[in-house]
Amino acid sequence: MTPENELIFLALGGSGEIGMNVNLYGCQGKWVMVDCGLTFADPGYPGVDLILPDLRFIEERADDLLGIVLTHGHEDHIGALPYLAADLGVPLYATPFTAGLIRGKLDEEGLGNKVKLHIVENGGRVALGPFGFRYVPLAHSIPEGNALLIDTPHGRIFHTGDWKIDADPLLGTPASAADLTAIGDTGVLALVCDSTNVFNGEPSGSEAGVREGLAKVIAEAEGRVLVTTFASNAARLQTLGEVARDTGRQLCVAGRSLDRILRVAQSVGYMKDFPPLVDFDEAMRLPPREVLIVATGGQGETRAALARIAFGQHQIKLSEGDLVVFSSRQIPGNEMAIGRIQNTLAAAGVEMITERQAHVHVSGHPGRPELEMMYKWIRPEILVPVHGEMRHMAEQARLGSALGVPNVVVQDNGTMIRLAPGKPVEIGRERTGRLVLDGDVILPADGTTINERRRIAANGQISVAVALDGKGRLAATPEVRLQGVPVEEDRDAFVADARDAAATAAATGERDEERLREAIRLAVRRRATEWTGKKPVVDVLMLRTA
Repeated sequence: MTPENELIFLALGGSGEIGMNVNLYGCQGKWVMVDCGLTFADPGYPGVDLILPDLRFIEERADDLLGIVLTHGHEDHIGALPYLAADLGVPLYATPFTAGLIRGKLDEEGLGNKVKLHIVENGGRVALGPFGFRYVPLAHSIPEGNALLIDTPHGRIFHTGDWKIDADPLLGTPASAADLTAIGDTGVLALVCDSTNVFNGEPSGSEAGVREGLAKVIAEAEGRVLVTTFASNAARLQTLGEVARDTGRQLCVAGRSLDRILRVAQSVGYMKDFPPLVDFDEAMRLPPREVLIVATGGQGETRAALARIAFGQHQIKLSEGDLVVFSSRQIPGNEMAIGRIQNTLAAAGVEMITERQAHVHVSGHPGRPELEMMYKWIRPEILVPVHGEMRHMAEQARLGSALGVPNVVVQDNGTMIRLAPGKPVEIGRERTGRLVLDGDVILPADGTTINERRRIAANGQISVAVALDGKGRLAATPEVRLQGVPVEEDRDAFVADARDAAATAAATGERDEERLREAIRLAVRRRATEWTGKKPVVDVLMLRTA
């Protein structure tokens, strides 16, 4: 579909899920994309770390795509760019800090000269065909969180990106209530708004409050203190720098992503007063009471610094009496991975504090009272909840409707909405989906490769090699090899039985090779099912001798 004299909204990611945000706006035959993020794989994708959005819809219309405008530098908003932007062939637009993070990602993939990246000054503007963009700073957990005020021939859109209200932010100066009210005074057709924390009945809270909570916890600790937080939470990193100084501790940072965030932030003028860092060796030489470590891995990531420290695979060591502070919210789905690390730390006598025990974290997303304030300031004609699972978006739609927003739209990935002219209406469904980054290869998330891997992971795999002579008779005993099939002490007996099953099936005299191969496969799988109750993947290799 090509948008005509109308204004279209289409989410390809981030609506119906938290993460992987991709939003399209269409008008007068042209499209623009807001954000291009990824999400992280769960155990349902064995061997895979990253999930990417399927952009086939806009790839087929790439000639009409004018550019990608980025709201801020979190992975769920920029993380897919190194893998997908070059194929789209359009320029990127971002404010300085976000652009610094993107540039590093592109350079790592060898795309520094292949993707055009335009730096937009904070509060700056971008004109793309029938669209005009103005960056509006909002508080978030990373520098240069921005909303986008989008001018179109059919009215203005206020696309919030990720945001919160913070009366005392540590990095940047967000738009004030007066600034946002002034935007509302000019008339806003649609508010496209973050839904993540809609069930939180309290404001998200200020980073200044977290500083007080962390300072108290760390000041009372007698041993080493390790604080783990989201790597991209530069505001928290700034807080911890100040707390280290206040509590007389030397600061050590463990994790490449934390190093990158700090480097990019300082390169564009943030965190200039951040205390000097000590390396891992110095951190271990210092008296425990004099060191504060900031580490990645609070969500249980196996290759992050905290996991390697917990399992004794890092230069930094923790011991009885040390303290680990989880200065982040536990993301649903990560409970088991986090629990595994926490149990290992507990077994070593390491104490732990989470947000449930002390005020050591605040969210970067708006609670219910903040959403109510945004509606009051912006006064949109239409509310389009995004950035959430369906339950979050449906609840925000109910909230907006109850507070007097004239029109609310509950949509999900692939729902094409005409915002104007007329009342908002669904006009079609488009294909969306997921891709996986599997090693260095991008594949469909539910394609042959991943489905095969799931079957092997669930049931195991058996290889059978059968040699036949020129008359189709067995030339040797079949060979059987297995992986992941649940036979332990009886392994040799099972292999012998599987060989017998393969030999019996091969001796039927069947001359059609494919039918014979299938008969052997089924015979071996039946025998495996009798032994184990599982249905392993069985591969049959047939050899012909002279």
